Amino acid sequence: MSSRDGEVRASDADREETVRQLQRGLSQGRLTVDEFDERVQAAYAARTLGELAELTHDLPRSLW
Repeated sequence: MSSRDGEVRASDADREETVRQLQRGLSQGRLTVDEFDERVQAAYAARTLGELAELTHDLPRSLW
């Protein structure tokens, strides 16, 4: 993602996809329940694609 792409406004579908990625991370034991809860709250509050990308940056792309 280019720096400009990170500034693009996120859609509801983008937020839901991020939450699905986080759910996969939780189910595989990569996130604790607390981390998952914090990130889901942040996903629903995110305004840009860059903010959403930050929430999954430490999860393997294979989860996506």
